[in-house]
Amino acid sequence: MRHAITGPAPELAAHGVDLGVAARVHRRYPVRLTPYALSLLRAGDPPDPLALQGLPAAAELLDEPGMTADPFHETTQAACCHGLKQRFPDRVLVMVHDQCAMACRHCTRKGLLGAADVVRTPSQVTQAVAWVRAHPQVREVLLSGGDPMLLSDRRLTGLVRAFACLPQLDAVRIGTRAPVTLPMRVTPELAHALGVSKKVWVNTQFNHVREITPEATAACARLVDAGIPVSNQTVLLKGVNDSLEALFDLCAGLQRIRVRPYYVFLCDPIAGIAHFRVSLRRARSLERALAERIGGLALPRFVMDVPGALRKRPIGDPAANCLLDRANRASFG
Repeated sequence: MRHAITGPAPELAAHGVDLGVAARVHRRYPVRLTPYALSLLRAGDPPDPLALQGLPAAAELLDEPGMTADPFHETTQAACCHGLKQRFPDRVLVMVHDQCAMACRHCTRKGLLGAADVVRTPSQVTQAVAWVRAHPQVREVLLSGGDPMLLSDRRLTGLVRAFACLPQLDAVRIGTRAPVTLPMRVTPELAHALGVSKKVWVNTQFNHVREITPEATAACARLVDAGIPVSNQTVLLKGVNDSLEALFDLCAGLQRIRVRPYYVFLCDPIAGIAHFRVSLRRARSLERALAERIGGLALPRFVMDVPGALRKRPIGDPAANCLLDRANRASFG
């Protein structure tokens, strides 16, 4: 991460970025890319699906009625103890880092990470583990952030061991885009260490088939070969993957590298991502078309995360429209 490109760096200008705009965006939503991620972009081609995810845009600064930085109340209602959030009865999220290798422009926490409560110290880890132990209905812990893979091997494996030793837990999930944006971070040593407990699952986020590079393929293979199931949670993004061909190529490519296409999410109702939103009608059309094109092993579930809902809601659910009304339906289209 010492070599990360941050803020209005000159390297961005070669990809059509107005550095003045980049500076304004960076003040509100940090700009950061790894040299690896930058190398995948097509120079001078702003509509490039990978560039749209990584490069700052003036559209991020547009006000969108009803949208906030924290629609899921992670900093208030969902907070249980320092860095631990619970929105669903059988699982909790533990914030273990406040940065990612790449600051994705569609990130659900793009307005929160700078001030997030993060579990850093041994006493904070002990407190989080004690909270989970005191709530036996919890059977999964999700390590998130930021990106847990930016922690040192020692710190990450220590966190995994601290939770995996609880008999009540069936899974310790790691939410990470490192296989996509910093695949060299997934070393054979780290993959082996994470696989020891037999409880680790990895959820990652490939959004376009061009992200499935030889380096990314190798990173995922290290995890899978260590006995770690790897699933993918795509975000449906306008201009990136909102076509049948883009989704088919992505899902087929993921199956090819032994990564399960798990979810396709509609964009969350957060500020700063209006230009990425795909309408519910369009998403439903894509869901139907993809189901007719690809087999079940490679077919993800299309869902949306709605404030106040008790689960991830299928986009075909008849209740979806009512839920979207509650969460500002107009923003979803």
